[in-house]
Amino acid sequence: MSTQDLYWLRRSFELAMASRNAGKHPFAALVIAPDGRVVAECGNDSRPPGNPTRHAERVAAARAATVLSAEELRGSTLYSNAEPCAMCAGAIYWCGIGRVVYGLAESSLLALTGNDPENPTLSLPCRSVFASGQRPIEVIGPLLEEEAAIAQQGFWIPG
Repeated sequence: MSTQDLYWLRRSFELAMASRNAGKHPFAALVIAPDGRVVAECGNDSRPPGNPTRHAERVAAARAATVLSAEELRGSTLYSNAEPCAMCAGAIYWCGIGRVVYGLAESSLLALTGNDPENPTLSLPCRSVFASGQRPIEVIGPLLEEEAAIAQQGFWIPG
């Protein structure tokens, strides 16, 4: 983990809060190319009614895959305010992104969301999804969980 990692991770926290302030789920992701360029910056856009697959990480990975070569993708990092879910981890894998840095662990997110029907979490860590594949993906996280949790606090109905 580097100073740059913390900078971009905190940027994902800012984007997650912006997503929340726009009335969307408080998640965000960005992809940074090996040369330091921001190639995708996405907030979550899956709040009902709408497309439940428009998670920030999935959309950011897909956008990056349209502008970077396979080699550049392998050297890129996806930053997310929360651990990528199984769907997003699959997208990251299939897009060929080589590194993931995230803030809030899925288990910590579940403690904040409870059984809110808008976020039926899967208890499947992204490391488990990646370990099932044929190419390695470096994962760093959880990091700065208290900061990462701020955008989530008070948003969900944990019931």
